[in-house]
Amino acid sequence: MEKVRLGIVGLGSMGATHARWILEGKVSGLELAAVADTNAEALAPFLGVQQFGSGEALFRSGAVDAVLIATPHFAHTTLGMDALGVGLHVLLEKPISVHKADCEQLISAHKDNQQVFAAMFNQRTDPRYLKIRQMLQTGELGVLNRIQWTVTNWFRSDAYYGSSAWRATWAGEGGGVLLNQCPHNLDLFQWLFGMPVKLRAHCGFGRYHAIEVEDDVTAFMEFKGGATATFIASTGEAPGTNRLEIAGDRGRLVLEQGKLEFLRTESSVAEYCRTSSEKWRGPDTWTAQIPVEGSGEQHIGILQNFAQAILKGTPLIARAEEGIYSVELANAMLLSAFEERSVDLPLDASHYARVLAQKIAGSKQKQVSPVRSMERDMANSFGRS
Repeated sequence: MEKVRLGIVGLGSMGATHARWILEGKVSGLELAAVADTNAEALAPFLGVQQFGSGEALFRSGAVDAVLIATPHFAHTTLGMDALGVGLHVLLEKPISVHKADCEQLISAHKDNQQVFAAMFNQRTDPRYLKIRQMLQTGELGVLNRIQWTVTNWFRSDAYYGSSAWRATWAGEGGGVLLNQCPHNLDLFQWLFGMPVKLRAHCGFGRYHAIEVEDDVTAFMEFKGGATATFIASTGEAPGTNRLEIAGDRGRLVLEQGKLEFLRTESSVAEYCRTSSEKWRGPDTWTAQIPVEGSGEQHIGILQNFAQAILKGTPLIARAEEGIYSVELANAMLLSAFEERSVDLPLDASHYARVLAQKIAGSKQKQVSPVRSMERDMANSFGRS
């Protein structure tokens, strides 16, 4: 095989963008062989490509070797399982599913190691996060003490939330900022630091917008070994902030406004605390700006990696199985807010699925033009939980 025949299911903003990139030749090794969408208008710009009215039809057409699923969230599970079941390679947009129980079912459907199963976690290609991960893995910061990530530069207006019937509803998206804007941040969080063992979260449900899901989150997390973390996100704050601060025994890393700064201590803070006669002053420090340029290959890099994994066996940047962790973090934060208590991790997937199903039962679907509506497809996901 010289090129992978790719089909794209879901031609919303991201699906259509992926399709154009491939047609423009920006991804070597991929050929756009087919597209599928329930909306004929979405198919119209791709008249030169074989078209289908559903993902199921595309999967069984024999026209593709692999598929990219870029539908609204709930359909990722049902379509992903179906595509894997007929032997296709699969790349999923984020999040891979809406709740942990669905993630587990989706992952269990991947039985053939020859099938490439990947997730669109494009932020893993950013050189800043790659550098942070390298520094953490090599112990440059020593034992971690504290992590703080404030990511509130996700401002959205009421017009954004009113743009479709499924958006910002429990039945449509399964959540708000945590399931829509923050999956990349939550993926990076667990990719860099691992999973906490306990968390407590406060969520503002419709705090800034006329929506039923969360648009404001503050979470406190505890890790095995004693480190703590806070994660703050919002779509109602402007101007917003994106600041990641990591404090360890041998220094502090700060990523903000694209700049990565390392404040290094000359000695272990814990050791200095035990042995120094100084009452007020800490160990000597020096500061360095870590040179990183650009934002990496992003979406195109993941598409390229997906193609090379199929053609040459190249290791994946983001295996779909790893997508369960960002979903689990989002689920745990929501459950903590729903039940006003701390939540232990690993999360009880069945319990959360039942709680979310109750939210969906009372979900208030907005009356918007049904052209882009996919509620029936998305609801199929919960029929199994």
